[in-house]
Amino acid sequence: MSHDDFPTDRPAVVTCGLPYANGDLHIGHLRTYVGGDVYSRALDRLGQETAFVSGSDMHGTPVAVNAEQEGVSPEDFALDWHERYAETFPKFNVEFDNYGHTHDETNTELTQDLVRDLDEAGHLYEKEIMVAYDPVDDQYLPDRYVEGTCPYCGAHARGDECDEGCQRHLEPGEIEDPESTITGNPAEYRERTHEFFAVSEFADYLSEFLDRLEGTSNARNQPREWIEQGLQDWCITRDMDWGIDYPGDDGEQDLVLYVWVDAPIEYIASTKQHSERVGSDAFDWETAWKEGVSDEFPEGGEIVHVIGRDIIQHHTIFWPAMLEATDHAEPRAVMASGFVTLDGKGFSTSRDRAVWADEYLDEGFHPDPLRYYLATNGGFQQDVDFSWDKFAERVNTELVGTVGNFLYRSLLFAHRNYEDGPDADAPSDDVAARIDEAVEDVTAAVNDYSVRALGDAVTDLARFGNEYIQRNEPWKLVDEEPDEAEQVIYDCVALAKAIAVLFEPLAPEKSERLWDQLGEPGSVHDATVEAAGEAPAGDLSEPTELFEQIEDERVEALNEKLDARVAESEDDGGDGDSDDDDDGSDDANDDASDDADMTDIEPLSDDRISFDEFQELDVRVGRIEEADGIDGADDLVKLTVDLGAETRTIVAGLKQLHDVDDLPDTKVIVLANMEKAELFGVESNGMVLAAGEEADLLTTYEDAGPGTKVK
Repeated sequence: MSHDDFPTDRPAVVTCGLPYANGDLHIGHLRTYVGGDVYSRALDRLGQETAFVSGSDMHGTPVAVNAEQEGVSPEDFALDWHERYAETFPKFNVEFDNYGHTHDETNTELTQDLVRDLDEAGHLYEKEIMVAYDPVDDQYLPDRYVEGTCPYCGAHARGDECDEGCQRHLEPGEIEDPESTITGNPAEYRERTHEFFAVSEFADYLSEFLDRLEGTSNARNQPREWIEQGLQDWCITRDMDWGIDYPGDDGEQDLVLYVWVDAPIEYIASTKQHSERVGSDAFDWETAWKEGVSDEFPEGGEIVHVIGRDIIQHHTIFWPAMLEATDHAEPRAVMASGFVTLDGKGFSTSRDRAVWADEYLDEGFHPDPLRYYLATNGGFQQDVDFSWDKFAERVNTELVGTVGNFLYRSLLFAHRNYEDGPDADAPSDDVAARIDEAVEDVTAAVNDYSVRALGDAVTDLARFGNEYIQRNEPWKLVDEEPDEAEQVIYDCVALAKAIAVLFEPLAPEKSERLWDQLGEPGSVHDATVEAAGEAPAGDLSEPTELFEQIEDERVEALNEKLDARVAESEDDGGDGDSDDDDDGSDDANDDASDDADMTDIEPLSDDRISFDEFQELDVRVGRIEEADGIDGADDLVKLTVDLGAETRTIVAGLKQLHDVDDLPDTKVIVLANMEKAELFGVESNGMVLAAGEEADLLTTYEDAGPGTKVK
């Protein structure tokens, strides 16, 4: 890989985290895949040689359990979901160059080869560990068959991950008070021989890797805490039948590889399948993935992983260690998305509280508005709240009112007044400069890994176009100053062509339709950013409006339908699942001292706020990374605070009440959606919460990491 600005001469691979072949897709899942598709298409627009790949994650215990419940084999069960995903993604214009799955021959062979390489290089070893065992049912229990208590934070947890608490990866045998999820029986621990990957040997490498890593800040910052706490070696085998056989197993242990061993290797397998289909001259997977294969690019290609933030650890600790140990190219960037909530609450699949992918299409909506909403509604690493009201507002205001309004009024005027299109030598200087600026904004967005900025570049250009046509009023010039009118409309057509090119990553189908209305040859999907500044073809057809207004009555009907479906599911006994929010509250604060002088305490306010108003407060756990006094301010300190999803500058009045040098590494509670303010020339983006006149900083009782929401 390189760290040169895109486009580079190296082959690039953009991957998306593998969807687990175990259930329907909803719009929360789509955020990652739309984001990956948008980013891959944007690289294409820059002229970067790019392969966009993914595949279905077929293995693991949930697949085996659910297959057994349905009376089918795990392979048949997972293949059915794989085929559904392969059909669903194109419906949302998510077009992978290759979409495979982890159980196919290519991935099986590559996985076993890579594990053999790890073994031969001395990075694997056997170890006796305690594995959960159900004595009543007489069977060993893989991690996902076990539930219990997290040994680190005390929360209820799955056997492989503290999914309701600190989010840590858990090794077999770590979970306390284990129970079988199959039978509900208490489990006991028994010794078993398993294979371990010595991840701890790569701590120094991984620390340096994170210094080089590009992408979103949460993917760089979150893993540092795990390294600082000391990396634990990773058990890479499991006691079950469904999965890829451990290549060194003599058959006595019946071990398969842990699903997170073969899942990321599917990125390589899928790229290889793409190369085999198009030919290595078109795309060489080995140059992209292997070190030392290409004399021109000995460090490999540009690997960009687009994932959900819940799998950061796998992509920034385990996976790069595997790649480094086997002479593969390390990732250049990891883009970790936030979650999607629904009206401020978590999705619940068991309560049917979700907007399903097929449901969105069944309502008659076009995929491109949803792509735009998911890609541009907040930064990629931030959580996005979906509601039909917010969706309609964004569509009506930005897609219809800004982009669509400019395109339709400009092209309709052009078509009616100039049969062969307006004629001019070139766009006006200010219009040409504005198009160049938009191309620069798109290039910068790609190199900043910001899919939101890609959308902003287009809407800002359309906003300029609306202002330009309104300011020049060509309908008044067409009779008195026909040459000037023609130049104005030519400029508008040039802007429309630039929008078609630059909007293609976010709205590929609508951009192709616009391209056709402009009479441009070929396909907009093949156009690079250079085409944005080229002269329009001029063979215009009568335009139609690209985006449709969503009326209030439609939104109301959609809300009623969703509410009724959720209520029906709850009446039928839906009990929620791990997608739901859980406040994790306990009685720790009930032990507060009774000695406080109540005369010094302000009375409680009689003014109440609703739960919905409280939900609007975005209160997060943060960790102070740096603290510096502000010149000229007696009380103020400039803090650099890690909020998990990003790092922010916050000004706080702590200088007279705290030792500034002691503040770094302090956990604090931050009101993250406080309005920005400038204090002594420093922009403060948030508020650190503290109690009383002595500014007793609020913190956490347990190990909640930066970015954890307080609720």
